Amino acid sequence: MKFCSIKNKERLYWAAGIVVSIVLTSCKKYLDIVPDNIATIDNAFATRTQAEKYLGTCYSYLLKDADPNLNPALTGGDEMIPLQSRWSQLGQMFNIARGNQNFVTPVGQEYWVSYYKAIRDCNIFLENARKVPGVPPSMKTYWIAEVKFLKAWYHFCLLRMYGPVPLIKQNLAVDAPSEAVKAARNTADECFSYINELLDEAKDSLPDAITNQDQLGRISKPVAYAVKAKIMVTAASPLYNGNTDAATLKNNDGTLLFNQTADPAKWAAAVTACKEAVDICAELGYTLHTVPAVYKNVTLTNTMRTQLGIRTALTERWNDEIIWANTQSWANNIQFATPPKWDPAFPDNIVMLNALEAPIKIAEQFYTKNGVPIEEDKTYSYDQRYALRTAIAADGLMIRQGYTTATLNFDREQRFYASLGFDGGIWYGQGRFDDSKPLDLYYISSKRGQVNGLSNPAYGPVTGYAIKKVVHFENTMDHTTRYSYVNYAWPLMRLADLYLLYAEALNEANGPGAQVYQYVNLVRERAGLPAIETAWTNFSKNPAKYTTKDGLRSIIHKERNLELMFEGHRFWDLRRWKEGIQEYNAPLRGWDIYQSVAIAYYNPVTLYNQRFSLKDYFWPISEDELTRNTNLKQNIGW
Repeated sequence: MKFCSIKNKERLYWAAGIVVSIVLTSCKKYLDIVPDNIATIDNAFATRTQAEKYLGTCYSYLLKDADPNLNPALTGGDEMIPLQSRWSQLGQMFNIARGNQNFVTPVGQEYWVSYYKAIRDCNIFLENARKVPGVPPSMKTYWIAEVKFLKAWYHFCLLRMYGPVPLIKQNLAVDAPSEAVKAARNTADECFSYINELLDEAKDSLPDAITNQDQLGRISKPVAYAVKAKIMVTAASPLYNGNTDAATLKNNDGTLLFNQTADPAKWAAAVTACKEAVDICAELGYTLHTVPAVYKNVTLTNTMRTQLGIRTALTERWNDEIIWANTQSWANNIQFATPPKWDPAFPDNIVMLNALEAPIKIAEQFYTKNGVPIEEDKTYSYDQRYALRTAIAADGLMIRQGYTTATLNFDREQRFYASLGFDGGIWYGQGRFDDSKPLDLYYISSKRGQVNGLSNPAYGPVTGYAIKKVVHFENTMDHTTRYSYVNYAWPLMRLADLYLLYAEALNEANGPGAQVYQYVNLVRERAGLPAIETAWTNFSKNPAKYTTKDGLRSIIHKERNLELMFEGHRFWDLRRWKEGIQEYNAPLRGWDIYQSVAIAYYNPVTLYNQRFSLKDYFWPISEDELTRNTNLKQNIGW
């Protein structure tokens, strides 16, 4: 049993009254955790209702993951480029992508303060939860397990942003000396150890599932196990495990903050954690989400089934694959920023909002239809990928028949077509998918002068590749420009994510083998791709790639990038793999959207050049924080 479906409700916040934050102090310093009103805290735990409000406060610090202006993992990398006229709405984190981070007023510096306030409130809750009268001990145990999980998560969020950070295991006493506030950074190993200690204390006191629809989004056992797996894989990854580039980062007392020798035992521990999570999810009935052949009384082709399955794995609320979705972050902002809009009475009059689009680089990441990278496929004309080609009937329902577009858009895997909209490409199902009407097909035309082309600085296109994946396929817009959308809580962990973490850990610990292939191939099968062994043997210029540890590592990394594209994972994965320098130092390009004819439109133009160096693996600690706490050491390069 797992999360219940809530498809017929526009939004469900867990216990709406709970998410109201109780302000106990106006603290602006990350370690100012001494409450200024003890009576207020006592009152906060005087009744069950008040305690549940405080529990909601502990949840309220979760990042608004679906907001492109707040989540650095959406627009801070190379997956999404915002329209320049909307940078004030969508472009804050884009400054990271453009290499404009700084240490005086760092982009995202508010998260240092916010996460430490979250930890402070979690500590207050843990100190007082047992005191609440009239609440069964089992409920208190559940509450405490939830908050220990959240405390672990907030520490992890700080760790992946800043590297080693001060651990706040307990709040300071009221009479603590001012010097006690000036905590030094713990080592990376100490941080991971404490985070895992909290998760281990919490995970088996959590319920198997959340069955009350009004409380979906609360932490359950599979969430805790899956998140521990992610954290253990992160701890074993090169950025934290033997990071010799950080050899000079030390505390004032000389303590080295990163271990300098990679420990293979960390990968073995990650394998164990991943297996436990996979087994728990299997026992509770989680499965990779697919769409049946007859869906809402509409008969689908295999192509439609596959593409809709890929899209709805993210956008269908509480489907069988979602392990953890963040009910503090609903996908309304990103669905306004990326989708097509049109008047259903005039289906040819489609107008794209397109405030966020993907660069050509991302379009090139996806496999060919044979399931290997376009530069590896021996049947694919890689050097001719920007040449023009006209679609014929044999090209199926991916590109409009008779339409001329780039060769790059032909013969690609289904995740390409499920994730991206492009000039001549199909965007089907929007608002026309029910049991009384057939599935209508809408095609994009995005050259200048066409219905989706450049016409108004408030709308796109930006690059020529609209981000389809994050948009629910049943969203509609009518002739009054009213946009109706099916909202969903942003998924933080899907089963596909867990399977690929498990495959990665297995390969790093033991090398290639049947079990590694099994979990990657499960994800590929849902995407309509042949098994790794088949694809590389038959179609790759490097047919033995999957048989070596290094080669399989490259394949698994690529598979994670493609399966989880636009979901906020690539940004952190490239960092923990220490692949940021090689990925983020190339120009990001789009099609020439100012052109009205195909031969001129399909000319890649540079939008900007990314800059990424060693210092960019971690956020700078702000100058103000370093001034307040002289025991904090700045990250390397800042």
